[in-house]
Amino acid sequence: MGPNVSALGPCFRPTNITLEERRLIASPWFAASFCLVGLASNLLALRVLAGARQGSSQSRSSFLTFLCGLVLTDFMGLLITGAIVVSQHAILFDWHAVDPSCRLCRFMGVVMVFFGLCPLLLGAAMASERYLGITQPFSRPATASQRRAWTTVGLVWATALALGLLPLLGVGRYTVQYPGSWCFLTLGPEPGDVAFGLLFALLGSFSVGLSFLLNTISVATLCHVYHGQEAAQQRPRDCEVEMMAQLTGIMVVASVCWMPLLVFIAQTVLRSPPAMNSRGQLSRATEQQLLIYLRVATWNQILDPWVYILFRRAVIRRLYPGLSTQSRSLSLQPRLTRRPTMA
Repeated sequence: MGPNVSALGPCFRPTNITLEERRLIASPWFAASFCLVGLASNLLALRVLAGARQGSSQSRSSFLTFLCGLVLTDFMGLLITGAIVVSQHAILFDWHAVDPSCRLCRFMGVVMVFFGLCPLLLGAAMASERYLGITQPFSRPATASQRRAWTTVGLVWATALALGLLPLLGVGRYTVQYPGSWCFLTLGPEPGDVAFGLLFALLGSFSVGLSFLLNTISVATLCHVYHGQEAAQQRPRDCEVEMMAQLTGIMVVASVCWMPLLVFIAQTVLRSPPAMNSRGQLSRATEQQLLIYLRVATWNQILDPWVYILFRRAVIRRLYPGLSTQSRSLSLQPRLTRRPTMA
């Protein structure tokens, strides 16, 4: 048991873990390797994106802007959270002694919520952009697409940051989580904790659900155009198929990585009787489940860049050479044909 919790900041809860147990659970080599692989993957994706942006069309330039925002967000998330977690795992510092005022814990909590929500919100924004580009190709001014994309990325960042700051305003709490190496929202029965946990879980789930709905409609529209009666005149360009393949991959990765954690948070804060007792303590099984689901969610930041790297046309053509023989010069947009007139 740690020191008197009531004498310290509000981010500390009772724990029953020994130093030896922490050493077995928190491996600095695994954490460092995980972060290095993620950072290298995102740097590689940023380099590939920099080359792909040259000479791209307006619609593809807008999509690449969203991808750049997503990869940059994943990179910064791994860099900031990794620096804290790896340092804690390496020296196993006592959080009570290092951060009695809970400033570091609050900072990490904001960072965890911010970099957790951003990929989900950006995925929904990308799905909306592709949905409009495929189903309503004439409804948007092409000259403003890239500027609008960066504006949307900025709004997503601002929304995620505003949500992450709510516990600092009294809605919810950030507390040190098992095994004492990270901080996150509190799965407690207090109204603020329940409201913040549900807001985080429902907003993330809504983003995933919206992405699934819009991507399904977009893929169905592409298939209809490709196999319809006017397929010869309106066959989708390779880049449009490529963008949807990448977006579908990003959606699948986000769903697999994040939905278990989001569902677990909602179930835990709504559990009756409460999962957390009156002393602010969770059962060991609940703490271990939260840690496992969090580790699964962090894989999203490593897999996102590889979805873009592997789902490019150059890679797909190597795997399926027959695709390179198909027409790539025609657009999804309908053509205007000139009818012959009588002299």
